[in-house]
Amino acid sequence: MKDIYVVLDNLNIKYEKFEHQAVFTVEEADKANIDIPAKHTKNLFLRNKKKTKFYLVVLPAHKKFNLKEFAILINDKHLSFASPEKLKQYLGLIPGAVSPLGLINDLGKEVIVYVDKSLVEAGKVAFHPNRNDATLVIDSSGFIKFLKTTGNKYELIT
Repeated sequence: MKDIYVVLDNLNIKYEKFEHQAVFTVEEADKANIDIPAKHTKNLFLRNKKKTKFYLVVLPAHKKFNLKEFAILINDKHLSFASPEKLKQYLGLIPGAVSPLGLINDLGKEVIVYVDKSLVEAGKVAFHPNRNDATLVIDSSGFIKFLKTTGNKYELIT
């Protein structure tokens, strides 16, 4: 597994680190009153029915997500959440620590990434650094730079 801090430093992407109690969901983070000055995110790791395609969807933390509408948007049917085993296999992560920063572990560049456009416009975005007891704040431009360097296919969506 690659060290996300080394990767970000090598890419000259500035970040601010906030350590906190481990949180597994947006709701737990809300209850913990973690005060971090950035647009918070939720990250969903999905798969198609045949388990031949895997998707990472990056959204604002409190934005509603409709799985059926998303499947229509990307022209793939019968999407569901991928298993913890597939999450570990592709992104090197565990449930509760899902983050686009885990793309550093997708050596085959197989995960397709969809990012809500509002995050790019937010200025600063917050992600787990591949563990759920800390949060990194990164400028939106640094996040896009990171995405481009991963080699994974990504698309901005509304």
